[in-house]
This record gives sequence, C-alpha cells and structure tokens, in this order.
Amino acid sequence: MITLAREARGYSQADLAEVSGVSRQSISRFELDDLQLSEGFINNIISALKFADSLYYNQAEVLPPAMYRKRDNVPAKLLAKTNALINVYSFGIGRLLHSIDYKIRNVPSYPTSIPDKSRESAEIAAAFTRKMWNPKGGVITNLTKVLEENGFLTLPVDFETERIDSRSVLIDDKYPVIFYNKKLLGDRLRFTLAYELGHIIMHTRNPLTRWDDSHEANVFAAEFLMPKEEILKDLDNDLDVEKLAVLKSKWLVSMHALLYRAEDLKVITENQKRYIINRFNQLQIRRREPKELDVAIERGQLLRDLITKYRSKQKMNVKQIAEFFYMNEDEFLSTFS
Repeated sequence: MITLAREARGYSQADLAEVSGVSRQSISRFELDDLQLSEGFINNIISALKFADSLYYNQAEVLPPAMYRKRDNVPAKLLAKTNALINVYSFGIGRLLHSIDYKIRNVPSYPTSIPDKSRESAEIAAAFTRKMWNPKGGVITNLTKVLEENGFLTLPVDFETERIDSRSVLIDDKYPVIFYNKKLLGDRLRFTLAYELGHIIMHTRNPLTRWDDSHEANVFAAEFLMPKEEILKDLDNDLDVEKLAVLKSKWLVSMHALLYRAEDLKVITENQKRYIINRFNQLQIRRREPKELDVAIERGQLLRDLITKYRSKQKMNVKQIAEFFYMNEDEFLSTFS
C-alpha cells in the first residue's frame, strides 16, 4: 500500500526519500519486504504521502495495470500514477458499495474470443446491449443516464494529460465503474463511455480476452451509438463536411466518428474519407471541431448521490467521509464533489 500511495503521488523512491527524510535505500528495501522500519520512519513516510492512515491497512486487492483508452506515448511514470490513483478511488468506492449493500443491476456479459470474427462479435454484443437497454431504438440522447440506470458508476478524473481518456474497472468482479478524463469534450466523452462499456461487457469477465482489445471496444462503441440499421438511413456516398455537421447534431458523436462509421459500412471509399479529412485540415477543424457544434458534456449523479445519502445516514462530517475514502479533505472534495 505504501508503494501504491507513493506511485499515486507520482513519487519515485528518491522523491519520497526527499520529502519524508527516510533514505531511498531504506524505502527500497522496505517496499521489497527486506527491511523492517521503525514506527517513526513509517509515520514519516505516511505523513509525506498525505493519504488517510487507514489506506495502509486496507486488505483490498490491488488492480493490475490494464488497458486504457489513450493516445500513444503516455509516459510510464504518469501511467503508473494514474493506475495507482484509480486503485485508491476504487478502494473507497468499493467500500461504499459494500457498506450500502449496493444491488447489482443490469450488467450484460457477452464475451468475445474468436479473433477472426472480432468485428462481428463486437457488433452483436453492442446490438444485444442496445436491445436490453434501449429497446425503442434511435439516438441515445444521454448515455450517462442510461449507464446509471443500469447500475454503472462514472467518475471524471484529472489525469494530468489529454492523452489518457479513460479506464473501466469491475470492482470485486461485480460493480462497474468508468473513470474518464474530466477534460473530454462531449462527443469524445460519449464515445469513450461506450468504448469502456464494451470493455466491461466483452472483456472484463472473459478469461480468454487478449491484452489489447481496443479494436473490439471501438467497434462496439460505433455500433452502440450509431447502429447500422439506423445510421445507414442518414448516410450516402455524397457525404461532405456540411452533412457531417448536421449528423453530428443528431447523433451526438464527432464528425470524425461519423466519417469512419461511413467508411466501415462501405458507404464511402477510403479515398473519399481521405478527401474529407483533408477538408478538415483546410478548415482547421481536424483537432478541434467547431465550437458551435459542441455536444453537451454529460455528468453523472449516481455516485455523488450514493455518497451524500451514506454520509447523511452515518452523520459524517467532511473529515470522516474523506477518511472513509482513504483521503484528506481537500482531495476528497476535489475528486468526488
């Protein structure tokens, strides 16, 4: 837990040695279980890391490094910090859900395991989930609300970079939580949530899953948000930037996502896609689509409501609820408020 807390602060062993006054060699040997430090030295380390003391006696299983929705070239140290923080957040959320006896709701499972049919399997999984959750069809206008209605928790997180979009976890193999970058724009957020939904449904409980199943998750997200049977009614081979802008307002996904969906469904050719991407570049909207087309940013309420109700029932002040989540007050408020 000390190693986890150190990584969550973004500290190397040398960094922790500097802020705690304990030698780097002693910290290294202690983390390897090769040295027993005095109580005073341990208290120095704990004080420097600024988590609640209860964290270090927590018996929860540490989540292994996992697949993030991210762009290339994220520094390993930042990924380690992000993974450690998500562990700490998961400990607290799991503790809350156990305390309130949170009922597992509608979390489908549709494992995929045949590599040469991964696209077909992901599309079937998405259609299966849509039928369960959105039987009337059409655009899912508020994906976060649909997720929460089916027992999923979401939490916006400061990943300290725009290169990491999200990570999903299944706490205790039953409670689905999606952590996502609080800086995401509305269209990318929706696709990210659908992507992580696909991971949970297809991969998290699948012993045959491969390390990198991002392609399947992307296919799932595209079919879930833009189902083939319905999106084809809006696509044609005369697709251009102006039509994509209109469709973005309807389907609430990026123009890029619509463009790639049109190519995947063979509505347009790769050359047509390339031409439109060049138009994006000419109009300087490839990295940032026009602000007037921005999709509303969805923010979940379920986790916050659960915390508020539990805190009220237990008559906890801010310090007490923060310690319940293994945090100091400021960090708790900035994370969960």
